[in-house]
Amino acid sequence: MPTVDLTLPHHRYDIVIEPGCLMQMGDLVRGAIPSATKAVLVTDEGVEPHHARPVAKAMEAQGVETIVAVIPVSEKKKNLGTVRTLYDIMLENKLERGHALVTLGGGICGDVAGFAAATYLRGIPFVQCPTSLLAMVDASVGGKTGVNVPQGKNLIGAFHQPSRVVIDPEVLTTLSERELRCGLAECLKHGVIRDASLFDWIVDNADPILSLDMPTLVELVRRNVEIKASVVMEDEKEAGVRAHLNFGHTFAHAIEATSQYGTKYKHGEAVSLGMVAATAFAVNRKLCPASLLDRVIAGCEAVGLPTSSDYLAPDIMLLKTMSMDKKVRGGKIRLVLPVQMGQIEIIGDATADEVIAAWDVVRK
Repeated sequence: MPTVDLTLPHHRYDIVIEPGCLMQMGDLVRGAIPSATKAVLVTDEGVEPHHARPVAKAMEAQGVETIVAVIPVSEKKKNLGTVRTLYDIMLENKLERGHALVTLGGGICGDVAGFAAATYLRGIPFVQCPTSLLAMVDASVGGKTGVNVPQGKNLIGAFHQPSRVVIDPEVLTTLSERELRCGLAECLKHGVIRDASLFDWIVDNADPILSLDMPTLVELVRRNVEIKASVVMEDEKEAGVRAHLNFGHTFAHAIEATSQYGTKYKHGEAVSLGMVAATAFAVNRKLCPASLLDRVIAGCEAVGLPTSSDYLAPDIMLLKTMSMDKKVRGGKIRLVLPVQMGQIEIIGDATADEVIAAWDVVRK
């Protein structure tokens, strides 16, 4: 099967990208984790009716006793309470260190279940099977796991690398168009931080992507996974260049945390707004030309993502939330900012006035 390899000093795994590969999950799980005679398959409420039964059947056919656990698909339920529910299921079914946890869902499912795998018995192996575009190109690759708390998004978590990532682009045919567009926010982000040609390719191919042309989807996923994997291999635990992947996210997480996580904007939509705000900040700082802001806005709009909002919280609330961001150092907000298409810089001295000026560009 076509794969992208991700090799770290302590761990190596492959990322399988192949239409229809979920029907081979038994082989794929046992090939990555030979001791996995038992597994908990964690899926979410939206995915379970479409894919959970055939995937469980494929695993059972290869001798993997499979227990299906269904969790809510909600940022509000991406919390320690849901993790505790998974602990209870794993304990009740006597899951051992040689067994496995398999995720089958979007980014929320992967983050929550991955955190449960990272912390149950001090860490058990797991396989990621992302079912949303956003999870395929971003959340499933790199070992970031975690949950939200009232103070902010993903503030509790761990790095725990999967044993394999299995990506079946055919499942995108059951994804809503809104969710597909949300995934394209992360794809455009990869273009801004690493590959200008990818950014332009996405814009040029917006129609076949949104019409679910399979060869185009496979290429989209592959190119983005290669970028994500290369960044993770350079910097697994975000000591340096991996922070570039957070372009737009400090602003985006503030939007999500102050709008009750998904009530108004989904993650990809918040990232689109965040990329506009971050680029506006860079323009005001004279780090990049105003033409780059125009290009980012045009790219997001080309795939149907929002670039302005009349639903933002007051500045004081947004600033307070940004001050809780994981990247804050010495009380200062750190931002990932574009210098030109494909090149990023991190600054650690953002002032409140500058941040507010960037929000003003997004605020209708």
